[in-house]
Amino acid sequence: MSKGTIGVLGSGQVAQVLAKGLAAKGYDVRIGSRDPSKLAGFAKETGIGALTFEGAAAHGEVAVLAVKGTAAVEAAQLAGAGLDGKVVMDATNPIADAPPTDGILTFFTGPNDSLLERLQKARPTARFVKAWSCVGNAFMIDPKLPGGPPTMFVCGDDDAAKARAKAILADCGWDTEDIGKAAGARAIEPLCQLWCAPGLQRGQWTHAFKLLRLG
Repeated sequence: MSKGTIGVLGSGQVAQVLAKGLAAKGYDVRIGSRDPSKLAGFAKETGIGALTFEGAAAHGEVAVLAVKGTAAVEAAQLAGAGLDGKVVMDATNPIADAPPTDGILTFFTGPNDSLLERLQKARPTARFVKAWSCVGNAFMIDPKLPGGPPTMFVCGDDDAAKARAKAILADCGWDTEDIGKAAGARAIEPLCQLWCAPGLQRGQWTHAFKLLRLG
């Protein structure tokens, strides 16, 4: 029995990892692209149907936005009415089309701005929740690390949407920490820069963040 329907928007590695992983968890998944033919091989290999952005969004009671950051707002617009009222788990980061500086990724947002806020403003009828944005795709589903389940930081304006996103993340092996409303993405998105720095500087990519608590 399906745990629910999810439409993954994106054709790159992150989108494919999330679509395949969520399908393995028992969700009814479709994956969407501007050009679904790019996903023909993936669809044949996995049995996950490839649709347009709008088709994948319409399929899911939950959507996952997993495209390049510079294309995120456009992809959300191309999804059309399929995103209206939906929980949209936003895995994007505002990485600029520019090289890193000393191993630190270049962002196209500033410290008092975030891509999540831009997405929420562009699609006010969707319910965006930041998720899967501060770890590499190898650890997005069932991360196995010596310290136990790592922490995924989430934020968004809609509490019910965050509750649904947290449940999906827990199903995928994550602890979660709620960083409040959409402005919380101003603190969460730079964790992508922090996560990537050891990899870009020293080739270390096998880590995740964990929030340690007293009691």
